Amino acid sequence: MKKYWLLFVVTLLFIRSLWAVEGMWLPILLKEINEKEMKAMGMRISAEDLYSINRSSLKDAVFLFGGGCTSEIISSQGLLLTNHHCGYGQIQSHSSLKNDYLKYGFWAKSLKDELPNKGLTATRIVRMENVTDDVLKGAIKSDGTLEQSIVDANSKRIAQQSVQGTHYEASVKPFYYGNEYYLFITETFKDIRLVGTPPSFIGKFGGDTDNWMWPRHTGDFAVFRIYAGVDNKPAEYSENNVPYKPLHHFPISLKGVQPNDFTLVYGFPGRTQQYLPSAMVKLTMNDLNPIRIQIRQKALSVIDKAMASSDELRIKYAAKQSRISNAYKKWIGENRGLKKLDAIRIKQEWESRYLQAVKGTPYESLVQQFNNLVENFRPYALANDYYNEFIFSGPEIIRYTNNYVKFIKSYQELKSKGELDKQIQALKSSAEGYFKNYDKEVDRQIMLAVLPVFTSGLDVEMFPQVLKDELSKYKNDIPAMTNSLYATTLFADKNKILGWLENVNEKSIKKMMADPMYKITDNLYQTYQDKIDKVYKEYFDKIQTAMFAFLKSLRKYLPNDRRYYPDANSTLRVSYGKVEGYSPKDGIVYHWQTTVDGIIQKYIPNDTEFDLDQRFIDLYKNKDYGRYGSNGTLPVAFTASNHTTGGNSGSPVLNANGHLIGINFDRAWESTMSDIMYDPERCRNIICDIRYVLWVIDKYADATHLVNEMTIIE
Repeated sequence: MKKYWLLFVVTLLFIRSLWAVEGMWLPILLKEINEKEMKAMGMRISAEDLYSINRSSLKDAVFLFGGGCTSEIISSQGLLLTNHHCGYGQIQSHSSLKNDYLKYGFWAKSLKDELPNKGLTATRIVRMENVTDDVLKGAIKSDGTLEQSIVDANSKRIAQQSVQGTHYEASVKPFYYGNEYYLFITETFKDIRLVGTPPSFIGKFGGDTDNWMWPRHTGDFAVFRIYAGVDNKPAEYSENNVPYKPLHHFPISLKGVQPNDFTLVYGFPGRTQQYLPSAMVKLTMNDLNPIRIQIRQKALSVIDKAMASSDELRIKYAAKQSRISNAYKKWIGENRGLKKLDAIRIKQEWESRYLQAVKGTPYESLVQQFNNLVENFRPYALANDYYNEFIFSGPEIIRYTNNYVKFIKSYQELKSKGELDKQIQALKSSAEGYFKNYDKEVDRQIMLAVLPVFTSGLDVEMFPQVLKDELSKYKNDIPAMTNSLYATTLFADKNKILGWLENVNEKSIKKMMADPMYKITDNLYQTYQDKIDKVYKEYFDKIQTAMFAFLKSLRKYLPNDRRYYPDANSTLRVSYGKVEGYSPKDGIVYHWQTTVDGIIQKYIPNDTEFDLDQRFIDLYKNKDYGRYGSNGTLPVAFTASNHTTGGNSGSPVLNANGHLIGINFDRAWESTMSDIMYDPERCRNIICDIRYVLWVIDKYADATHLVNEMTIIE
């Protein structure tokens, strides 16, 4: 019996490994590479249904949302679905103490109530094309490397010619570190309006505690609408614009999912690095991620406390906290996953196979080349992350002050061109927006928290001299220096800044340049440029050149070692897998689905992350699930084995028929290492069940008019 049981377990594990399919695949190549496998796994549509330039296809309902998420069209009137956390900045911008849409939600009752969002865009792919030969024409040097200036010139020419005389835009993107190039023709819509968002206890249920975790019970969705001109083409915001009529919108299936069901994620994954050599993985795990984690943890400790202290600060810092915390927790999970997977050893074994395969070729010294490059790159990579995390995750006042550093340095040029008044008005406008979401005391506390990490970690040779001098005035007493800075600087006071902007001249400029915060900021950015950025980019470019050779030789000399899909680079991709749970560690097995029962089990009255309102509780008690319930409960989320990453947030998750069954919104914490190394046993994406989404819209929010727009399959 033991013998047969062992055979059964081995067979089961083998089958499971077939279910989890690594890779983020280009839609244009699905027929050639993936269609047979996808159909064998249960897909009932064709590659042509997914991507076609001869007729409308599923790709026409998939949109890049803003600059970093995915969204999908779910009605013939341009209704757009994405994640709550993707639309968080827009929701926050419309929120105030009077209209707290973050906390209580928002639902437009009619088209005229939908809220415009300045600067928000939604972009679809019109078509893509392999243009490798044209891009590389004349660009390959005698040593086999690329002349980047020729690559750039060819790419620019191809893009410009491809959209000449149209309203479309175009770009050429490198794949496999420059071994292949693809042209993307796009159409970008500029009038995107907020239609509805659930309250935070649904859209962010579980908060940071549950972020990147499974089991998950978050209703992570928001509803927008694309508007176009009367000709159905992109147009700037206007009251005369009308809802966009899409080429395709996703039918929504209420049939639900079961284990082993085929799943397909269609979206714009941001960035993966699957082919990094061991030296780069080691640098990331042991040096770079710890820096990022430490600085963000310090900043978050201040922001979280401030947000809990008042509704005003909660609204001001909601979007900032979300931005900082998301990557912070992701990097923690990534490091844990890579260590558990023994990623460095696996990479080194891969390099050993590679060295055997390329023995006697020009590539046999490439691994040692990487090791030498990374060793020289390391101090600049560390400094780069210290500066970037301090500036972009630390006190806002530094980033804000830099706007005035740039303004003063361009003062004479602006004056000579007659553009001075225009720039001053822009600074006045930005001051209103900046100080609306700024709190001096919170920012001071953030400076106190993160500055010691920056000063103690940064190499003395790369330290900004003005900051060093300023600290020495206070005998290296960081709190004393910080308190003095915030007490005296112009840049922490809206009235002082607006007053300065009322009378800009040589005298007032000299006064501003004497401000200690101005001097520190100016020198901080200048030191980064002079001592770090240039050398960092030189080594980075050398590593990219080595990666070009590495990928070229891998595909030539180890063609059957693995399937060489291209790393994610924010271009449209398909990943496919199956509905399934997983076992993150010995003794723990996670079920593939969560339900509303789990929400009630997690409920903690008045808690910032796990609270519920009475309406939600009453609907649960009455089991008022309507047509969205299943087996006496309401499905909330499920996991599948699709290979996803950042940028896939908001992606449509489709069944075998191409119908919408959920919205991708996260990965399990054990899965975040999949940006560097995918593990079929542990990597799972987390999906908000579309039935829960519609239940919230229909039954909880009474926004049935929106559901009536959709094509529902029961």
